[in-house]
Amino acid sequence: MRLLLLALTAASSLQAPPFTHSVSRVSAAQLPHSWRPGCPVAPSQLRRLRLTYWGFDGHAHVGALIANATAVADLTRVFERLYAARFPIRRLRPIDGYGGKDERSLAADNTAAFNCRYVVGPGPRRWSVHAYGEAIDVDPVENPYLESGRVHPRAGRAFLDRTRRRAGMALPGGVLVRAFAAVGWTWGGRWTGSPDYQHFSATGG
Repeated sequence: MRLLLLALTAASSLQAPPFTHSVSRVSAAQLPHSWRPGCPVAPSQLRRLRLTYWGFDGHAHVGALIANATAVADLTRVFERLYAARFPIRRLRPIDGYGGKDERSLAADNTAAFNCRYVVGPGPRRWSVHAYGEAIDVDPVENPYLESGRVHPRAGRAFLDRTRRRAGMALPGGVLVRAFAAVGWTWGGRWTGSPDYQHFSATGG
C-alpha cells in the first residue's frame, strides 16, 4: 500500500498545471521604453499576451509577451504546443523590463517579441519586424544571432556548434521550429551567411 501511495504521489508530481493564456490591451504608458511616437504601429495595435511556459528548472511559470494583435492567435498556438512538449523557456518578459535594450534582453536569455527598433545588421536603416510586433526571439543564448562575425548575445558562443543538441535549442525538425512552421512563421536559422537561430517571424523578415 505504501509503495502504491508513493507511486501515485510521484505520478501526480509529473502532471503539469494546464496551459493558460490571457490577452489584454496595452497603452503607451505601459510601453515606456519599447514604443515612441513615429513607430510603425500604435499601442492600440499591440496586445499583452500572458502565457504558461515550461522553465529550464522543470517547473511551470507564467510570463508575458507584447505582440501585434494579429500575431496573438499564432503565438498562443505555438506556446501551447511548446508547453505540451515541455520545451524549456528561460524567461518570458516584455523588453520594457530591460529598458527596451535588445542586448540586455538577449544577455538575460529572455524571450521577447515587440520592440520598436531598427534591423540589426548591414544595409539601409529599416524597421525590424519586431517593431511591428510580428517577430519573436526565443531562448537567445541557446539560439544566437551571427552578424558580421559577431555573436548576439556573447554567451551564445557556447551554442555555435549546432550539432551538440541541448535543451532550448532551435533545430531543424525540432519541436520549436516545427511549432512555428505549423502556424506559417519563418525561422531565421535558415538564413545563409547570418543565421539568426533565435528569430521567428510572421513575415519572413
